[in-house]
Amino acid sequence: MKTDNTILEVQDLSIAFGERTVVERLNFTLERGKTLGIVGESGSGKSVSTLALMGLLPKNATVRGSAKLSPTPAFGHPSLQGGDGEQPLELLTLDEEGFRDIRGKRISMIFQEPMTSLNPVQKCGEQVMEMMRAHKGVHPEGDLSTAELNQMTTKKGSERTKVLELFKEVLLPRPEKIFDSYPHEISGGQKQRVMIAMALINQPDIIIADEPTTALDVTVQKTILDLLKTLQQKHGISIIFITHDLGVIAQIADEILVMYRGKMVEQGPADAILRHPHEPYTQGLLACRPPLDSRPERLPTVEEFLQNDECGMRNEEQATASDNSSFITPHSTLISVHGLDVTYTLKRSLFGKPLQTLKGVDGISFDIMEGETLGLVGESGCGKSTLGRALLRLIDHSAGNISYRGRSLDSLSRREMRALRPKLQIIFQDPYSSLNPRITIGDAIAESLKVHRKNQNTPITQNTLKETVLSLMEQVGLQPDWYTRYPHELSGGQRQRVCIARALILQPELVVCDESVSALDVSVQAQVLNLLNDLKRRYHYTYLFITHDLSVVKYLSDRIMVMQKGRIVEQGTPDELFAHPQTDYTRTLIEAIPRI
Repeated sequence: MKTDNTILEVQDLSIAFGERTVVERLNFTLERGKTLGIVGESGSGKSVSTLALMGLLPKNATVRGSAKLSPTPAFGHPSLQGGDGEQPLELLTLDEEGFRDIRGKRISMIFQEPMTSLNPVQKCGEQVMEMMRAHKGVHPEGDLSTAELNQMTTKKGSERTKVLELFKEVLLPRPEKIFDSYPHEISGGQKQRVMIAMALINQPDIIIADEPTTALDVTVQKTILDLLKTLQQKHGISIIFITHDLGVIAQIADEILVMYRGKMVEQGPADAILRHPHEPYTQGLLACRPPLDSRPERLPTVEEFLQNDECGMRNEEQATASDNSSFITPHSTLISVHGLDVTYTLKRSLFGKPLQTLKGVDGISFDIMEGETLGLVGESGCGKSTLGRALLRLIDHSAGNISYRGRSLDSLSRREMRALRPKLQIIFQDPYSSLNPRITIGDAIAESLKVHRKNQNTPITQNTLKETVLSLMEQVGLQPDWYTRYPHELSGGQRQRVCIARALILQPELVVCDESVSALDVSVQAQVLNLLNDLKRRYHYTYLFITHDLSVVKYLSDRIMVMQKGRIVEQGTPDELFAHPQTDYTRTLIEAIPRI
């Protein structure tokens, strides 16, 4: 409902691509200084709706409805408002020039993946300054006289100072160094702060944050959320926060809008939606998050809630009941690691001698028991993925020993290691970049089996290969007619199932899951976690589950190791670790978990 404090009013917004409608008659208002959380699964129309407000949709999109941006009370620019300077601006009728005037000036956007949003060949500070200059009419230096160039040099100094002050405000460490750094030289959390600084540089009225914390550590995620709230209070900014996780939205939103398949299914104050959701879809989104106070045998899924409301009530009760009866009791040692070091050379001399090194893994020792799920948790950069890759000998280690069933992997020749590969598999974080876009799903799953059978001089017939692939696709929840589809034709969760099938077709004994559910919707995440548990019970797989999400690792793991700066600082059972953390670092990770 529109009020005198409304900054944005959207009415009957509909978006279509050809004959396919992706958003249908969406209505909402955004109040000044408030946060509207838009929640839903991938493909629900969240991001498309907000991209329409900034004129960023492709040309083949048909947009109907109304989106009125109210004038800024104090310093609104008359050219961006109605005819008399006080009328709302209709966004959906703007041409490209009109949109260029408001992007970054009145409405800014923080995208989900800062690495792809930032220019990899331009320094971070220059990119923020570029956004500032875009709305000040700065001319190319080639068109200026010497006097004007000198004036511009002075101006650049003041612009740099302003950007550095903003870098300090968004809590970037060493602002001067990050100003002159390229995006690949800073961490994911720091890149996201640079994006926030870029969004803030022109003091916009509205910031659209599109999944800005999805792939970040829980500690970095909490810091980013706290930072957005602080900046909102200081500058009076209105925020549209897009996410699939109601736990995250609970930390920041004043109002919540829930979307499903392009339609709004529920809307209201955040407290009311989170405590008393009316729609089965919202109930399902809340229930499918792994609980912190129990370890149910299965996680409920959104689909179950949509099929029957009464079924949803039963699932919610099931989610709070602890049942570990189906978890396998580990027996013999499968993998032993002793004193493992992985060292990276950061700088070499002219003659190749290492001058500066960094220990990614520092003197780690542990065992993985057959049939168990060992969780490995820690912040980005702590060495989790490095350890997982070193375990499979995908990267070399500089010291220590890794043994598989008592046999040292270091003593194996290349040929012997290749013969062992089928027993040691990995599922990577990003299913899209892990799959060849030119190869069909069926061929992608069959490829590894075909290669290893050839190496073992036991070739497999095409018919037998296809039957094996189709059988495995059915086990991981993929439709048989998807055999001839390509990766871009599947959703994120479906692509991850393909990656799981590709790893499991070789019947491995150890599967390293490297952040394999971190970028998935909570509903899809529940399906994948259930699938991993089902396969473990059926085939006695052993998992090393690497993640930064403690709620996920608590649900899935039999034991947990906490990693910090290349070392294991704590380990134990999930219940022990959460009830009685022994280090401040572990306590910080647990306290940062988003709670409703």
